Amino acid sequence: MEYGSLYFEGKQDEDPRPPDDPTNPYGFLKFPPGYNVEVASLGLKVRGDVRRCCVVVAGGVYENLLFFPVIQLIKDRYPGVQVDVLASARGKQAYELNKNVRWADVWDVEQDFPDPGEYTDMIGILKSRYYDMILSTKLAGLGHASFLFMSSARDRVSYVYPNVNAAGAGLLLSQTFTPSGLNLSEAGYHMYEQMIDWLARPTFNVPRQPVPPLKVSISKKLREVVQEKYANSGAEKNKYVVIHGIESDSAASMRSRGDSDSLLPIQIWAEIAQSIRGFRPLFVIPHEKEREDVEEAVGEDSSIVFITTPGQLAALINDSVGVITTNTAALQLANAREKPSIALFSSEEKGRLFVPGAEEKKCVAISSKTGRLIDIDVEAVKNAMQIFEGSLAIA
Repeated sequence: MEYGSLYFEGKQDEDPRPPDDPTNPYGFLKFPPGYNVEVASLGLKVRGDVRRCCVVVAGGVYENLLFFPVIQLIKDRYPGVQVDVLASARGKQAYELNKNVRWADVWDVEQDFPDPGEYTDMIGILKSRYYDMILSTKLAGLGHASFLFMSSARDRVSYVYPNVNAAGAGLLLSQTFTPSGLNLSEAGYHMYEQMIDWLARPTFNVPRQPVPPLKVSISKKLREVVQEKYANSGAEKNKYVVIHGIESDSAASMRSRGDSDSLLPIQIWAEIAQSIRGFRPLFVIPHEKEREDVEEAVGEDSSIVFITTPGQLAALINDSVGVITTNTAALQLANAREKPSIALFSSEEKGRLFVPGAEEKKCVAISSKTGRLIDIDVEAVKNAMQIFEGSLAIA
């Protein structure tokens, strides 16, 4: 009764339905939302409660990481909601850092012509889970809108194309957002601003929901695995600086789709690493074939760690004193764990988009004056390393 009358105003309560009976092979206690044996939830119909929500997130690791605040917003706005995710094989890896997600399934959202068997199987899975709301960050045309419509969710919310390709999609969707361009990632950290504004809107006598910051959770198992990795490379806890963003053709580089110029050759990284004082530079490689190039440029006694998953990268950053990185997922993970960071961008505009409020996040954004990342001012990077001095005192 905090916000208003029962069933009509205010936030929903925790789900009153009894849990499933794992000892019953017939599943007598497994019912769709709103069809409890004792009482049907009026709030589900009148107030628009959301008990189960599915989000379809397009993109890779970077885009899925930036969706974490949206998931937390859904959990805060709809108490007791169960959130499931459909993401690419790379994007799914990010959800080992998120405790708010129940299930994360692999589904290639970007494919134009999916296999008919896999397509119908996924629709059957979505229908059998009885979702109240399904959200999608893929720009929808008539085809993707039909996929969301066949999920049988009550609320179908998605971005749509800002051109004629969106024709007919709005007829199958409950709510649509039209972005300014064809690539959401170009908007940087606030790439999901339109969806967040709609989810956080004041309604049913509930004030506007505040947008939470990006946070990640690291399991004990991840910490142990990563501790063994960097210990074998010669680094010690709280005595190394993570260097991420080495140029590679590997899919595990974890860069943003909104910034194509976001990797640096190892020769430039070697020059930057030489100026690190008091800490050991720890190079993160996305593929084993890069190890030989790093050893040749920096030295065979250098610390090198092979990491391809965002979970292990987050654990590595958590045990470090700070991060020097280009515009990759390492930058957002450092901000989420409140670690000092030096971020290298190809332009000032990219820096403002991807790291808003850099000073509050203990981040020094350095941009190239020519618009090309390879022309980054190495001297400016060396001068910015004073940000790690506070971490030295703490360690």
